Amino acid sequence: MRAEAILFDKDGTLFDFQKTYGSWAGGVIRDHAAGDPVLEAKLAEAFRYDLAAGRFLPDSPVIAGTLREAAELALPLLSGFSLAALAEDFERRAMALRPVEVLPLAPFLDELRACSLTLGVATNDSEAAARAQLAGFGIEGRFDYIAGYDSGFGAKPGPGMCLAFAERLGLAPGRIAMVGDSLHDLHAGRAAGMQCVAVLTGPARAEELAPFADTVLSDIGQLTRWVREG
Repeated sequence: MRAEAILFDKDGTLFDFQKTYGSWAGGVIRDHAAGDPVLEAKLAEAFRYDLAAGRFLPDSPVIAGTLREAAELALPLLSGFSLAALAEDFERRAMALRPVEVLPLAPFLDELRACSLTLGVATNDSEAAARAQLAGFGIEGRFDYIAGYDSGFGAKPGPGMCLAFAERLGLAPGRIAMVGDSLHDLHAGRAAGMQCVAVLTGPARAEELAPFADTVLSDIGQLTRWVREG
């Protein structure tokens, strides 16, 4: 086995990023613009979001950022909000999301656990939102570790969440694979000394991810075979 544990990013890795957060961003923009087309366009530009397509543009800072960072982008355009209040609004909306699975996650995670792999999640979403979304699919309990940007370990691309997972398991980071769809994920895993697996279910392209990954997979469905081939 190549690894003894797998640490997953959430959005773009376990869940389809565009199908999940595309609708979230559209709702945030339209609700806060309140019918003002100029403000709507400005918010969309701040998020680097295509309103007509309902998708983030590839260079959007929201893709790999935190909810607080998304609120920081919108705050200069919205009066009457503090950063804390706007971040709370974004958090509430995220917790109400019904994400779109990349593949049926429950049987996939059971297959990994049957290989004696310990599983975790490290996301730049909040921990509460991550837990709510995973619980909505009945899979929260399949993970031994769930951390968000607000869990006390910092956000990716910093290695804090990755190192905390390794420390909790008592494993050398090199025996853990960090799996994600963005450079933030790969940089975090590499800085922690982990193996790095890129998946192509987020906005980033293979040529962007490949220089920083040990392997590039089309999606997490190929992960079981990769782990077993070690």
